[in-house]
Amino acid sequence: MKIAVFEAEPWEQGLYKNLQKDHEVLFTEDALGKYNTGLCADAQVISTFIYSDLGKDVLEQIPNLRFIATRSTGFDHIALDYCREKGVRVSNVPEYGSCTVAEHVFGLILTISHHLTEAIDRTRKGDFSIRGLKGFDLHGKVLGVIGTGTIGMCVIRIARGFDMKVHAFDVRPQENMAKQLGFTYLPMDEVLKTADIITLHVPSNEKTRNLISSEQFALMKDGAVLINTARGSIVEVEALLKALAGGKISAAGLDVLSEEPIIREEAELVRSMFQRDHNLQTLLADHVLLRMRNVYITPHSAFYTQEALLDILNTTVENIRSFASGTPINLVA
Repeated sequence: MKIAVFEAEPWEQGLYKNLQKDHEVLFTEDALGKYNTGLCADAQVISTFIYSDLGKDVLEQIPNLRFIATRSTGFDHIALDYCREKGVRVSNVPEYGSCTVAEHVFGLILTISHHLTEAIDRTRKGDFSIRGLKGFDLHGKVLGVIGTGTIGMCVIRIARGFDMKVHAFDVRPQENMAKQLGFTYLPMDEVLKTADIITLHVPSNEKTRNLISSEQFALMKDGAVLINTARGSIVEVEALLKALAGGKISAAGLDVLSEEPIIREEAELVRSMFQRDHNLQTLLADHVLLRMRNVYITPHSAFYTQEALLDILNTTVENIRSFASGTPINLVA
């Protein structure tokens, strides 16, 4: 089979060497999009990360495609209905870097609670004043966890280490884990009302789109902190801007934005104004967030550790090998 691997850094390519014995494997550091489908027009298998465009318009240009191995847990960037219609199988990486993302959550929380960005920038300039740097303890605070899957549970374990109280919501509560780790499940509204810090760990789908909007912000404590390392679409960005501007939310730590793939390159901003599939209002709101002093944004790097990347690549290679042998695993379509 011909396998096209997109968004592949040079160091990653050696991990595919076992596949190269029996298959033709093409590597590129570029994301897949409408402009470069010629690279994989005759491929039977493609592997991408989340910044590639796997919409119907792109997939239609790969007529021999039989299998997609996304190097991510989420698969909302893939036209699954089209894949099902054409018999294209899709596998994901169901679990990787759970503790990696959970640690990043607390990196963002501690950055906010101790004003680390401002403190470091100030001292680098030779200013050792502590004026305006008064923070707050995590000890005794209530952490609200929306979504208690693998990552959510890792977050809860760390929070309990800080001696935080944890209130959680999930559509499938795990009461045995709540008892074991010492946290409490509550209805989502109650979690929002009682938490000092709220962190989101739910997948992106139609049910979770704009899960946190004006109505939910209104329920939160004045001065609450919001952390989102899940997907940008979970938070309505204009509602977040209003909550920040009005002081309802004192700060936000974000590893994801709604229109993140577009704003990665400023050149794309102008072009996107002429594309109907991107919301210009949301895009501009994301740009405003990037410049707010009480918003701390990282470039979707919560997963980005050596250990997590190895997990992703090893699972992806196994997904491709299993498909080639006729026994596909980790299927989502």
